[in-house]
Amino acid sequence: VQLVESGGGLVQAGGSLRLSCAASGFNFNDYVIGWFRQAPGKGREGVACISNSDGRVHYADSVKGRFTISSDIAKNTVFLQMNSLKPEDTAVYYCVSAPRSWAFPPLLSEYDAWGQGTQVTVSS
Repeated sequence: VQLVESGGGLVQAGGSLRLSCAASGFNFNDYVIGWFRQAPGKGREGVACISNSDGRVHYADSVKGRFTISSDIAKNTVFLQMNSLKPEDTAVYYCVSAPRSWAFPPLLSEYDAWGQGTQVTVSS
């Protein structure tokens, strides 16, 4: 299983970024792909996830209305469009995968692979 993130960078508050997660090594259609983030000195926070089998999506309250997660099944790639970025969105963003199960969003323990992370920095 391999998850490779890209698209992070430095942006001013109010700006936008789009993160990509290219997945390989598993049956993409049967998985939930999500994004977590971790800011310096803080714990991991689930941001959003999408079920590739039925298209269900879930967002953390902190990003609802600003972030959009989508999936390109043909390219085995998940995107996170981040708009109206705030300084508190600054973090390392990780792409994660979990096999489809009864729980949605998946339990933290169900995520079985993590990408290397991509830095997002939002300046005020």
